[in-house]
Amino acid sequence: MNEWLTRAEALSALGIRAQTLYAYVSRGQVGRRVDPLDPRRSLYRGDDVVALIRKRRRGRRPAAIAASAIAWGEPVIETAISTVVQGRLVYRGQDAAVWCEHALFEDSAQLMWDLPDAPRFSPSGPPGDPFVALAELAGDAKSTMGRPKDKLVMDATRAVARLVTALGAGGEGPVHLRLAALWRLDAAGAKQVRRALALLADHELNPSTFAARVAASTGASIPACLLAGMGALSGPRHGGAGLALAALAAEAERDGAGEAVDRWLASGQLLPGFGHTLYPSGDPRAAALLRDLTLDPLLEQLRRAALEATGRLPNIDFALLALTRQFGLPARSPLRLFAVGRSIGWAAHAIEQALDGAVIRPRARYTGTVPD
Repeated sequence: MNEWLTRAEALSALGIRAQTLYAYVSRGQVGRRVDPLDPRRSLYRGDDVVALIRKRRRGRRPAAIAASAIAWGEPVIETAISTVVQGRLVYRGQDAAVWCEHALFEDSAQLMWDLPDAPRFSPSGPPGDPFVALAELAGDAKSTMGRPKDKLVMDATRAVARLVTALGAGGEGPVHLRLAALWRLDAAGAKQVRRALALLADHELNPSTFAARVAASTGASIPACLLAGMGALSGPRHGGAGLALAALAAEAERDGAGEAVDRWLASGQLLPGFGHTLYPSGDPRAAALLRDLTLDPLLEQLRRAALEATGRLPNIDFALLALTRQFGLPARSPLRLFAVGRSIGWAAHAIEQALDGAVIRPRARYTGTVPD
């Protein structure tokens, strides 16, 4: 086989769709380079394609295939909302790193919910615990089963508005300006909040989105789907990673960045705020947000120590901490920004799943004993 193949040749040899080829590239399984004869085209490493073909011919047990799909594996759900391809995050054909330069929170909802006009998220209820707010809304909400898209969008608008208000974004106007008013930010700070919300709006089939889709597949109401997403987001290996990163930064301030990083790694923990499986060359969301931020000395030392120890670049959690420190936001602001921004994606996936009508019900591989 040729050393480098065109996209058409690679797709034909593997018998796959373009999206799957891009997934192989993003995971480092197929090398890619620009065609020297035409910079608009890409070429794919022939040896990598051959290796994949041989792996397929050897065959895999269904259980092994299913297990690999759960953790950073093959795509398991079709969606038109977002994907990660060639190191870029894409929202319905839009590069998220470009989209964030101009998009409002409301614009992202219009794009991801595939609407002719941007929805308005009017204040709804008092500020407070977002879990309680969504649970109260879910108690009276209708099932998604059999409902047309326009009704699902109305439910989503109401649920997102309630979540946004519960998290403190009261008043009228665009959501990012309401958060900026809450945190007493100037125009520069408000701009960074707007960009952060756009970059956080969706991220393919991440754990919280998968939780929201599973809930939607059962016919659960839209606010119940957002509640499922919130539950998954709160974990320290998802949206809660920002709290772990803040703890690492506190250790770095006390003992020095190099020592803090070494001790964290020696304990067997993943280093929060650095690296991402889908972005071996660096998280484009972090790069986009950090572009207009200035790292304080502590974060710069932490960035260098992490790079030296692991070779990993900052991810979106690090960028959110940088935003928080530069503008003096409350300590839990990264998680709050994550929840507000991602609520759009949860709702988009819940609507898409509800309209699909399929139930998400994988099987478990039992490892216990069986009675005689």
